[in-house]
Amino acid sequence: MNLHTTYMGLPLKSPLVASASPLSDTVDNIKRLEDAGVGAVVMYSLFEEQIRREQLALHYYLTHGTESYAEALTYFPEAADFRSSSQEYLNLIRKAKEVCEIPIIASLNGTTLGSWVKFAQQIELAGADALELNLYSVPTDIDKSGAEVEQADIEIVSTVAHSVRFPLAVKLSPFFSNPANMAKRFAMAGAKALVLFNRFYQPDIDLETLELKSNVLLSTQQSLRLPLRWIAMLYGRISVDFAGTGGVHTGGDAVKLLLVGANVTMMASALLKNGVGHVKVVEQELRDWMAQHEYESVAQMRGALSQLHADDPSMFERAQYMRALSSYRVG
Repeated sequence: MNLHTTYMGLPLKSPLVASASPLSDTVDNIKRLEDAGVGAVVMYSLFEEQIRREQLALHYYLTHGTESYAEALTYFPEAADFRSSSQEYLNLIRKAKEVCEIPIIASLNGTTLGSWVKFAQQIELAGADALELNLYSVPTDIDKSGAEVEQADIEIVSTVAHSVRFPLAVKLSPFFSNPANMAKRFAMAGAKALVLFNRFYQPDIDLETLELKSNVLLSTQQSLRLPLRWIAMLYGRISVDFAGTGGVHTGGDAVKLLLVGANVTMMASALLKNGVGHVKVVEQELRDWMAQHEYESVAQMRGALSQLHADDPSMFERAQYMRALSSYRVG
């Protein structure tokens, strides 16, 4: 049974991919994920705010006191004094590539160009096989139109994609006014893959302290419905690869995404909850389903139930909404 697939031109031994999470913060963890059977690892995200803080800190140390006396102009701090998380990130890529055979995909999380181009180039030089650009913004300017927000995202993708040679994936939000149009525009801007979808974390309120608090809620299998629907509708209409993320907890979940057209299915919450060894469980469930339904390869099943090939394509659109409501009965 052939589980091989391709993602952004990269050959993968399995469509099961570890998405960005704390599980990829050490070489040992990345190697454990490879040994468990994942086809690739998306490293944890490096945030724009981290790079900004590093730049400000470095500027301070290099200029602080230079107007005090002439000798200060020749003083520079030791490298260890401003060891940055961005440098650690690059070193992790290098070390992971030394011990792993699977593709290592870096992840940048930001909203503006900033130093993305420069750092994307450094990531490429460090040896990463690809880059996932994680677009995560919460526009709050009431005078800024949706068109302006969308254009800013397109410019980021276009600029980064044309500054590097390795392939770029875009992890996008589902909250555009027309996700299908944005998917097409991201592809035209240079994205080789689309990761559907980014999960937005919302603040909560502590009723005892009356303070805002942040927490991370792991995905459930219900989260699968959104990427499943949109991959099904976009498959065959846009010349990019698709990664489904959010809600992949079982082999059956992976099967569903592959059937609607995903090249790979990404997991994080299931692994954080059940451990890295859960990859083997999901893979076996995937193999069992394929054997039961006489599929010999992932390539054979991919897109079989997309909107292009479904017996009832309307199920992915408004007709599904009407049928679901009309069929529901109060107990």
